Amino acid sequence: MAEYINIRGQSIEVVASDPANPTLGQIWYNSTSNTLKGLGLSTAAWATGGTLPSTKAEFASAGVQTAAFAAGGEVAPTFNTVSTTELYDGTSWSPTGSMGQARRQSSGAGTTAAGLAIGGRFTVDLTSTEEFNGSTWTGGGSLPVAKQAMGAAGTQTSALSFGGSNIPAGNLNTTEEYDGNSWTGGNPLITAVSGIAGAGTQTAAIGVGAPATPTTQEYDGISWTTGGNLNTTRNELGATGTQTATLAFGGGSPVSNATELYDGTSWTTSPATMATARSKVGRAGTQTLALAFGGATPGYSNATEEWTGAAPTTVTITAS
Repeated sequence: MAEYINIRGQSIEVVASDPANPTLGQIWYNSTSNTLKGLGLSTAAWATGGTLPSTKAEFASAGVQTAAFAAGGEVAPTFNTVSTTELYDGTSWSPTGSMGQARRQSSGAGTTAAGLAIGGRFTVDLTSTEEFNGSTWTGGGSLPVAKQAMGAAGTQTSALSFGGSNIPAGNLNTTEEYDGNSWTGGNPLITAVSGIAGAGTQTAAIGVGAPATPTTQEYDGISWTTGGNLNTTRNELGATGTQTATLAFGGGSPVSNATELYDGTSWTTSPATMATARSKVGRAGTQTLALAFGGATPGYSNATEEWTGAAPTTVTITAS
């Protein structure tokens, strides 16, 4: 029988304790536990999280997996537009201070301690922005154009709004930059689109999804360029992460539970899908630790799902 050293051209390191910083694919023998080990990748997966107090969609959202917010939106079964806000702590949701303006189809940016709710609609399309400090909302600067269903990225003091729509103009290609006080116009999107999802920062943003096209658009702080195409064409999806490490999930039409990962060039479809297919979904987090909540199935949902991406992990190698 061939020996490993002859196949690989090198011996397996024998150590008394596991290496502190092994490299992916490295194998070693732990003489203390008498086990053969290696550094591999864990399996990416969605898991059930705490249930939203409201069954709703079309709300502003942002944050991280253990500290997210859902602000405003439209609630079932009445389908009223609300101003209520809920906070997630990694386990459960709890109500906090309401926005000054009830709104749906608004977009969120920032964190639970320094968040934004941008634009949206309440009987008419809105230009107003509200700023969140973790418990209360206050008025911020007004958008140059009233809009809803736009993409958003960045922080409370350095945010980006792009695309969306209004009545009567229809789909928009406008871009707006926020400095914590006021919005100014930036260079337009390549393609006017409503229902686009946003992630990243003001100077390195990504816009994902559009009706009937899988196009991705990328912003460098000055202009937009075309990125890699989604494998599943959809809009009104969730997107989190950075321009070079994006997670995209859900969306419509039809309603999807697909998950894709972006590396700055191309999209890869994950075998892990959400338990609940939905569009207009709330989003928070990063490519490796994300949150999906609420949304339209097409009936509205109060489900929360937590994403854990594939990550390096030490495994014990045994005979199969």
